[in-house]
Amino acid sequence: MKKLKTIIILILAIMATNISYAQSVSHKRVLFVVTSTGQKPNGAKTGYFLSEVAHPWKVLHEAGYEIDFVSPMGGEAPVDAFDLNDPINKEFWENAEYNSKINHSMKPEQVDASKYKGIYYAGGHGTMWDLPQNEAIAQIAATIYENGGVVGAVCHGPSGLVNIKLSNGKYLVDGKKVNSFTDAEENLVGGTEILPFMLETKLREHGAIYEKSDPWQVHVVVDQRLVTGQNPMSAISVGEAMVYALKGVK
Repeated sequence: MKKLKTIIILILAIMATNISYAQSVSHKRVLFVVTSTGQKPNGAKTGYFLSEVAHPWKVLHEAGYEIDFVSPMGGEAPVDAFDLNDPINKEFWENAEYNSKINHSMKPEQVDASKYKGIYYAGGHGTMWDLPQNEAIAQIAATIYENGGVVGAVCHGPSGLVNIKLSNGKYLVDGKKVNSFTDAEENLVGGTEILPFMLETKLREHGAIYEKSDPWQVHVVVDQRLVTGQNPMSAISVGEAMVYALKGVK
């Protein structure tokens, strides 16, 4: 009888440990936002910038975070800058689980914001046309932030931040240090006449304390659980800054 009781106690202890582990893993989730726009008004192809997904994914995944994907329309998200000579891009693209996730991205109404400790907006020119107006994703981001979570974005990804409002009625970026693809960089790549707005200018208009470096330099800004990066070269550093910020999220 004593041996049976000992076995039962051991089984219960193992079950409790497994439940605790499963709960801790399930709470280490970050939601990645990608664009559904695959074509600019002039007919040029666009989409999410692959390295701006793959590089932060690599950092967060190795830190133990599960990544899910959402896009305005759900389903297969259009990809831009498809460079598999980049080993991290290749690793991400050839990961069957995550390749399936990004090519079967969730619709906003399928997302339970309470599951996530952070949300990250990947860049790519496509974001400029669909993320700023997407109220459903903006509400998801506001909920995660006001639940104590981290909001991150890089390059054109901050276009998804410009219209996010918190429960106090203020823009998320209002009064915070923020970074993004700069107006100078936009002028250098050309095609500014087709954009719906200039991202740096719009962030400033909505109260952001805008910081930047010279074009193509790595620049990441962190302010009150808001992490933003300037360009594709900043993507890994944004991931690293998010991991650090997420350590403080219960």
